[in-house]
Amino acid sequence: MSNTTLPMTENLSRYLITTGTRESSYLKQLREETRHLEDHNMQIAPEQGQFMAMLVQLTNAKAIIEIGVFTGYSSLAMAEVLPKEGHIIACDINEKTTAMAKTYWEKAGVSERIDLRLAPGLETLQQLLDAGRQQSFDLVFIDADKPSYDGYYEKALALLRPGGVILLDNMLWGGQVADDSIQDECAEALRQLNKKIHQDNRVDMVLLPLADGITMIRKH
Repeated sequence: MSNTTLPMTENLSRYLITTGTRESSYLKQLREETRHLEDHNMQIAPEQGQFMAMLVQLTNAKAIIEIGVFTGYSSLAMAEVLPKEGHIIACDINEKTTAMAKTYWEKAGVSERIDLRLAPGLETLQQLLDAGRQQSFDLVFIDADKPSYDGYYEKALALLRPGGVILLDNMLWGGQVADDSIQDECAEALRQLNKKIHQDNRVDMVLLPLADGITMIRKH
């Protein structure tokens, strides 16, 4: 027994994936194909995808924004459990990796639920605000360029309905956020945002040691 999070050994990680997740065949295929890419570490962990899918179901989310698509694992995990009337606005700027995403969305039969917008995420979010979409989304997942996280967070809060959820990925940044001597731009941006969210009385929050750290907030 332990009152702290267990260290994640390679053996325990394998057990977690095989026993604690239910990946569809399409998710498994996509994860395996992505593994051969040079920047494969940008893909979320399988248990994180499972967590996100469960959260979509628990919150009965129908309107989702994803900021940072990569090869589409997270959007596919969420789209698979969305009701038919549900939709995801998926924001990214990389045509090559999102082409792989679209291939798997089509294979899995969920492409009609995902609206891919190839443009800078802040621009897409502002367009949604300009279109009057304030407080109309149930869930927002942020997993893109780290220096822009604060901007994504603020616009996501405006677009999120009361009681809605924001998930922010990589909030532990390999442990670097806990070392103030590391002044890397990404680490410092996440460090400052962690402090901001911790003190933000607009939301309830928890930072979970899931994969590279995921912050879950609930808007008041």
